[in-house]
Amino acid sequence: MKAAMIREYGQKNIEVAETAMPKIREKDVLVKIAAASINPIDLKTKDGKMKMLLTYKMPLILGSDFSGTVMEVGEGVTDYLVGDKVYGRVQKDRIGTFSEYLAVAQTDIALMPKNISYEEAAAIPLVGLTSYQALYEVMQLTDQDKVLIQAGSGGIGTIAIQLAKLSGAYVATTTSEKNAAFVKALGADKVIDYHKENFEDVLSEYDYVFDTMGGEILEKAFKIVKPKGKVVTLSGIPNRRFAQEYGLPIWKQGVLALASRKFTKLAKAADASYHFLFMRPDGQQLARLTELIEDGKLRPIIDRVIPFDDIQTAFDYSASGRAKGKIIIKMEN
Repeated sequence: MKAAMIREYGQKNIEVAETAMPKIREKDVLVKIAAASINPIDLKTKDGKMKMLLTYKMPLILGSDFSGTVMEVGEGVTDYLVGDKVYGRVQKDRIGTFSEYLAVAQTDIALMPKNISYEEAAAIPLVGLTSYQALYEVMQLTDQDKVLIQAGSGGIGTIAIQLAKLSGAYVATTTSEKNAAFVKALGADKVIDYHKENFEDVLSEYDYVFDTMGGEILEKAFKIVKPKGKVVTLSGIPNRRFAQEYGLPIWKQGVLALASRKFTKLAKAADASYHFLFMRPDGQQLARLTELIEDGKLRPIIDRVIPFDDIQTAFDYSASGRAKGKIIIKMEN
């Protein structure tokens, strides 16, 4: 089969090459990939920025979420049949969705929503599960809460706004002026043009901040969160608590505790908490998202669809940070 891979960290261009077909385990299904999506973690993995948390052997096939058709099932598979249309987010030690075929555990997938295309389905798993876990598990968002979702027109933001509004929360978001009407249509109550305003100057007493940016923007989040509030980040530095929960060795726990000390101090000063989120695959949660999509309560947002053989263009565009919604890789029929 053909697959998009790297042979070393920091490799400039993605290589599309022939490689062996994956072998399924007892409770795996073999999926013929129809579409996959690019996510920031793919760029970070390519550049070696995830080595503290994830260790991979080379060559490495990239890609984390997908849609496609079940072609074969393992002996222990009870939930899926050959011919089922499915989508999912693979475990972090089994990435490789930028390929023609994929072996994936039955617990990490769900039946595709019946009312959307393969390309639309591929836009959901990683950003949908990440947003679901941030908003509903960590924050436990309610209609009494106010939440700031950074970068509302991005892949995460477009889904997070919709899910936050389903909880009844008041949602603020940041974006450029040209995307203001777009994020309002998704449900945002307050839109901040980051070219003209600083969110920390116009917002205060927020229960939660969902950060997708990291750096100085993450630091400023603690200025607007109320006491006992939470700042949940995807792009910040993991702290000791995360390292312990993730099962990292003691020396890595120490390194991350030291590296994240600035955010720990900011959280303490604000009487708030700091959470680094590393989403987990979850077929049951994905099935709930399927229900929301089929009920018309959640819709995927796609910026563009790019052919698999032109995957480098997709990576370059993702790195530009200009995408409105998701960038989809379409496999050949």
